[in-house]
Amino acid sequence: MKPAKSIIEIWQWGGPSHLETFDPKPQASRDYNGGLKAIPTNVPGLELSEWWPELAKCADLYSVVRSLTHNQFGHESATYLMQTGRLPGGGLVCPAIGAVLSQAMKKDYHGDLPPYVILTRAKGRFSEVGFLGPAAAPLVTGGQPNAARFAVDGIVPPDGVPPEASRRRFDLLAELDSWKPTRGGNVARAKAFDQAGVEARRIAEGNAAKVFDLSLETEEMRNRYGRTEIGQTLLAARRLVEYGVPYITLNIPGWDSHKRHFETMKRKTGELDRALAALLTDLKAKQLLDSTLVWMSGEFGRTPKIGWEAPWLGGRGHYARCFSALLAGGGFKGGCVVGESDETASVPVKRPVSPQDFLGSIYERAGVDPDGPLANPAGHKLTVLPPPSKEGRLRELYA
Repeated sequence: MKPAKSIIEIWQWGGPSHLETFDPKPQASRDYNGGLKAIPTNVPGLELSEWWPELAKCADLYSVVRSLTHNQFGHESATYLMQTGRLPGGGLVCPAIGAVLSQAMKKDYHGDLPPYVILTRAKGRFSEVGFLGPAAAPLVTGGQPNAARFAVDGIVPPDGVPPEASRRRFDLLAELDSWKPTRGGNVARAKAFDQAGVEARRIAEGNAAKVFDLSLETEEMRNRYGRTEIGQTLLAARRLVEYGVPYITLNIPGWDSHKRHFETMKRKTGELDRALAALLTDLKAKQLLDSTLVWMSGEFGRTPKIGWEAPWLGGRGHYARCFSALLAGGGFKGGCVVGESDETASVPVKRPVSPQDFLGSIYERAGVDPDGPLANPAGHKLTVLPPPSKEGRLRELYA
C-alpha cells in the first residue's frame, strides 16, 4: 500500500465522551448511558451511539478504536501526550505529529500553501512545532468558513474586497514601509520578515487562495456538509486535500462538557455526524480516500458515570483510562473495531492501545518510521516516537 499523500486530523478539543460516540453501552444503567441507545451501522456487529445516524450509513469507510488508554487527566499534559507520544518534561518541547509529518511529507509537495494548515485556530495547549522551530510552523487560517466566502486571515481578503483593492493595499503597505533590514536589528530576522510578506502576497494573488473560496462549491455540496462552522471547515479540508496539502488539522472546540453534558453533546455530534459522513463519502467518490488518511480523537474521554447532582446536572468529567478514536482511509481498513471496554466503558478489557501505538500507526501509514530518528535542527538524539507498548501498533487495520 502506498503511503498516504494527505492527512486530515480532526481534533475534538476538550475530550469527547466515548459513550456518546463510538462505544455506546445500551445495556448499562442510566447512570452510565444517560438513557441513550445504540444504533446499527452498515457493518454487521458495529454499533454507534444513536446520535450518529449519518456515520452509521458509511461505517464501512472507517474503523474505530475503543481501547485507547493513558494516565493523564489534565488537558495540557493529555494533549501533549496524544500529539507527541511523550509525557511533558525533560526540558524539551517536542513537536506534534502534524509538524513532524508535514516536514517529512513536503518533499513530494509543490504547492504555494504551507505543507501544514490548521483550520481555523491553534490548539493553544503547547507549541505544536516544539523544537522544530518556525520552519515547521503551520498556516493557522483564522476566518469563518460558514460565510459567503471563507476569508482566511492575512491571505484571502474578506468578502466584498475585490482582488484589485487587495493589490492596492499591498502596494500601499510597501510604500509606507520605510524600515530597512540594515537599520538597528537582526538582519537575518528582518529578511525573513520581508520574505514572509512576499510569500503572503504571492499566495493571496495566486491560485492557492482559491482553495479557501467555498463559494466555488455548489450549494448542494455546501449543504451536504451542513451550513455550520464544523461542516464548512470539513469542506475546506477536502479542498486542501485536492490541492495536495500534506497535513491538515481541524481543531474543533467545545467537547469539555462538565455541565449539562447531554445538551452539549447532542448539538456537537449532530453537526459533526453530518459533516464527517459527507467528507468520507465525498473523498470516496472522488477516489481520494485511499490516499487520504483521516483520524479523529481528543486528548481523552469523559467519566463513564454521570454526575446528575448540581452543579453538574448531567455532566461528565475528564477520563483517560478508556476512550475512543476513528481512523479512515490512507491505508487503513474500514468497518473494523479494535479493542473492547468493560460493561461501563471504564477500562479496556481487550487490546489496550497506547498513544504511542495509535500515533505510530499513523506515522507508518504516512511512510514515516516511528522508530527512526526525529530530524531536527537542534540535533536532539530522539526517535520519532518512544517504543510502542507490548500490544504494538494497529497493524491489524492495515489494508
